[in-house]
Amino acid sequence: MPQDTPDLETFIAGVRKRNPGQDEFVQAVEDVAQDILPFVADHPEYHEAEILRRIAEPDRIVSFRVCWEDDDGNVRVERGWRVQNNNAVGPYKGGLRFSDSVTESVLKFLAFEQTFKNSLTGLPMGGGKGGSNFNPKGKSDREVMRFCQSFMSELFRHIGPDTDVPAGDIGVGAREIGYLFGQYKKLTGRWEGVLTGKASEYGGSKLRTEATGYGVVYFLREMLGARDEGLEGKSAVVSGSGNVALHAAEKLIAEGAKVLTLSDSDGFIHDKDGIDEEKLEWVKTLKLEKRGRIADYADEFDAEFHEGKAPWDVDCDIALPCATQNELDEDGAKALLDNDVLAVVEGANMPSTADASKAFRKAGILFGPAKAANAGGVAVSGLEMSQNSSRVSWEHDKLDRMLTELMQDIHGKCVEEGEGEDGHVDYVRGANIAGFRKVADAMLAFGVV
Repeated sequence: MPQDTPDLETFIAGVRKRNPGQDEFVQAVEDVAQDILPFVADHPEYHEAEILRRIAEPDRIVSFRVCWEDDDGNVRVERGWRVQNNNAVGPYKGGLRFSDSVTESVLKFLAFEQTFKNSLTGLPMGGGKGGSNFNPKGKSDREVMRFCQSFMSELFRHIGPDTDVPAGDIGVGAREIGYLFGQYKKLTGRWEGVLTGKASEYGGSKLRTEATGYGVVYFLREMLGARDEGLEGKSAVVSGSGNVALHAAEKLIAEGAKVLTLSDSDGFIHDKDGIDEEKLEWVKTLKLEKRGRIADYADEFDAEFHEGKAPWDVDCDIALPCATQNELDEDGAKALLDNDVLAVVEGANMPSTADASKAFRKAGILFGPAKAANAGGVAVSGLEMSQNSSRVSWEHDKLDRMLTELMQDIHGKCVEEGEGEDGHVDYVRGANIAGFRKVADAMLAFGVV
């Protein structure tokens, strides 16, 4: 007979014992388990089948050596991974990240989180993630090409349009996806939708570049709308200056909000007059084409630059952490709450530490967790998979309408599972339970496999 549902401390102790030294992964599991364990206690079929424990144990992890030659003829050796976490509701789906901060723990947390995020979209996609500790910064195009070709020479054995469909992530943009897809096509002799985030010239989806950032704002708009509020006139701080941050800022500006900050690993800029469309286009050129530093903005537009700091002390109505995991800590959360922030919506994956997340939930502000709020990117990736399968290409406006509807649907699921008797919506709880339920029911149907 199965034992009673374990308490959170006991469950997480077991996860930590099985995954020593993998703090990011344990944090992600705990974030979900704190809501799922009480839910499972009322649904014994999930506990008897050990569903949560099975989701917290990846189906498989592929680790491999990646050898390549730099422009000086030196042999370089990196490590590559693909974490295939769960394919109960569809092929594994999740990005590839190239960064010297990549570890197995980081990829496991991302793949675990992706499982719930993809479930929330309602599209048939499982959860996976991959990447390498290769850092493309400062590398020539030829060096990046050689690395990507070597990386795909191993990865191609483990992916496919009905098996596992990677996409881009930090350090993997249109350039890298092109090199990866070219090598896959050469090795297999097949043109198929095995990667998303491709250029439109060879099967990519319009809106994919904007989708994650736009989706964050669409989710925020739904949260505010549920309280009869809007974005017009609201002040916003945004961290990061990559794809997600820039397109979230773009959509905020279009909706009438005043964007005050952007950041990178050097620090953040604070433009008290607000970042308008013209300034944002300048930043896009700086960051996406010239690969420059955000500090240059301060010189160009006479704004403040705060070296080595995050923007959470800036007085604002809305905060969008869009840079990287655990960028917003308890002190940052306290600063935002002391300034009476109305809403915090996560654009990056797990950007709030566990303590910061607890502080936001306790305060009862609008807090949109990443697995719900930044699901727009993977949602449009799923639509790209559909377009590739059908050999069609949908127009930008149609995709934008579909993205809007998907984010509205995700918001509705979070409300359904997260609304309390007092009418307050705990979006973290709602996202965790709604994402879990679909995967869990599929796993029950398959038996113990």
